Amino acid sequence: MTTPDLLRVAVIGSGPAGIYTADALTRQTRQPVAVDIIDRLPTPYGLVRYGVAPDHTSIKGVARSLRRVLEHPDVRFVGGVEFGRDVTRADLARAYHAVVYATGATVDRRLGVPGEDLPGSVAATDFVNWYCGHPDSEVERFLLDAEEVAVVGAGNVALDVVRILAKDAHELRGTDIPQPVLDVLAASRVRRIHLLARRGPMQAKFTANELRELGRLRDADVSVRSADVDVDLNSEAMLHAARAARTNIEILGSWAGRAPLGRSRRIEIRFWIRPIALHGATRVEGVELERTRLDEEGRLVGTGETESLPVGMVFRSIGYASVPLPGVPFDPSARTVPHSEGRVLDSRGEVVVGDYVAGWLKRGASGVIGTNKSDAAATVRSLLADAPTLVAKAPALDGLDDLLQGRGAVVTDYQDWLAIDAAEAARGAELGRGERVKLAGWRELYDAIGR
Repeated sequence: MTTPDLLRVAVIGSGPAGIYTADALTRQTRQPVAVDIIDRLPTPYGLVRYGVAPDHTSIKGVARSLRRVLEHPDVRFVGGVEFGRDVTRADLARAYHAVVYATGATVDRRLGVPGEDLPGSVAATDFVNWYCGHPDSEVERFLLDAEEVAVVGAGNVALDVVRILAKDAHELRGTDIPQPVLDVLAASRVRRIHLLARRGPMQAKFTANELRELGRLRDADVSVRSADVDVDLNSEAMLHAARAARTNIEILGSWAGRAPLGRSRRIEIRFWIRPIALHGATRVEGVELERTRLDEEGRLVGTGETESLPVGMVFRSIGYASVPLPGVPFDPSARTVPHSEGRVLDSRGEVVVGDYVAGWLKRGASGVIGTNKSDAAATVRSLLADAPTLVAKAPALDGLDDLLQGRGAVVTDYQDWLAIDAAEAARGAELGRGERVKLAGWRELYDAIGR
């Protein structure tokens, strides 16, 4: 049994937003807490594990700091439990004083053009899940049998997709990419990759470091149309532009008009161009494009000038979006949970007592991993301010354990995650591929924990 003044909190989602929420709760000393971090996967860390490209090992180091939170004595990891299937909002209200929803943004925004649902038209998130070894993604999901492909987007995820498609598979051997995925990449027929940005280089969202990586690929040429990056660095607009935009212009300008070196793959970066239709009889065989510009009010409009590219695959990467959670208020236009300083609001704009939100589900898919730390801290400040009222009413259930056993959920804990972690380290050593290699699929994950 718990002490009367112990604040019991459930955090739904074990990505950075969820774990930083637990961190903020356990760092304070004015209110005793017990935090359960609940996730449908048996593996924690969310997009740090399943969204960061395998060759970005320095960013993956964030997991080491997140691990410290999961090992805090007042924090428990509860894996294998899906909100809406294994537990409901009503269940959580009976077992905890407060619930923080931190499930992130898990789907891509759509292009909204004819032919988007043809085979060969895919969401970047699906491709990222595949090469990151997400257990929901089957190895056979991607064959990469098209010689020419297009990636639509101007953010870091789009550059990640381009880079993984263009990289020599041998360069990925030292990463944690699953071996079956690496085998598919080694057999890839992709030779020409078009990166299509609907706006100009000054509006691009990618970072300079990500952009520079394309220029360092050992077996891929990079080209940019001079007209697309013909920007006067001393112009009024550039003088008032952010440093990141200026740096990107300088990098892109250095590639403009560059003669190809005869490498096996070629990346062509295009700005001011957008897809208006995907064509093909049974799968994608081409994409129709329209030139774009900004009107006097800064809105993106088409110019009517069109062209076509004979591509066999189109990857859309124009932003992440959250999905509604069963029984939780949701704003479909903003794709977020409505809130006031992290407190969930119902359809009348009134606070839902005991319900909170953090991360991308709270503010939209913006910011970097570290942004979630301050965001979670802000939500926790609201939660702690409400704590005297919350703990005054004891939950009807002493946790979820008995309830979950009755529903047949395959519940995992932190020790199970450590077993998966050890199995991946062993796989890396066995294959001679470095520190670790991810297990592929649900079966391998459950085999590692003896389920």
